[in-house]
Amino acid sequence: MGAEMIRNTAPSWVQGMKAAWPICAGYLAIGISFGIIARQSGFTVVQIGLMSVIVFAGSAQFIAVSMISSGASVIPVITATFFVNLRHVLMSSTLSLHLKGTRKSLLTLFAYGMTDESFAVNFTRFSKGPWDIRSALTVNHAANLFWIASTIAGGYIGHLVPKGAFGLDYALTAMFLSLLVLQLTSRIVALTALVSGVLAVLFSLVLPGTWYVILATMIAATLGVMLQGSLPAAARKERRRP
Repeated sequence: MGAEMIRNTAPSWVQGMKAAWPICAGYLAIGISFGIIARQSGFTVVQIGLMSVIVFAGSAQFIAVSMISSGASVIPVITATFFVNLRHVLMSSTLSLHLKGTRKSLLTLFAYGMTDESFAVNFTRFSKGPWDIRSALTVNHAANLFWIASTIAGGYIGHLVPKGAFGLDYALTAMFLSLLVLQLTSRIVALTALVSGVLAVLFSLVLPGTWYVILATMIAATLGVMLQGSLPAAARKERRRP
């Protein structure tokens, strides 16, 4: 109880930094790996830094580097990254419920810094409360700074590391699984996550691009809302795990 009171009375930026450090630690490793791969694919350190500042989307950056290094033209690269990042529409609509009345300037700044990882942390904190836009902005942009710095660092050492030295697919998967665990606060949430994962795998076998992610998420989320609404009032008030 005492620790909770201290956390709640701490300045917003302090709370934000405490929540952001796991993301920053993960970005440090993955960002360096991205910088190394981008440098080995022919990008300069300046280009790597600019991509991280302008795009700031790990999966989209990996895809863009892969496509550009294989000779793809501008339009296919833009199209691919656009569809990969469509999932942010779902994330934004979810967080918008907690950001009503926020100034547009702050919303714009918040939207720029939102990623899968910062969404997961902010959604969990907003759901538990208390959490405000300043804390959320701290999470987003602390992660942003770590990502930019780590990708640039990776670019500087890219020529020193042998190709294929990093298991990036596993690193990204492990990071997302860790963030998912933080959100498994009830049986319904766990079931929703399970259904979403199963549907995503099944849909990926028949749907092109990344549409399977959006479709699986929408179906699973709808199912979760229906299940939540069908429960008795006492069950809906189930306390989240500490």
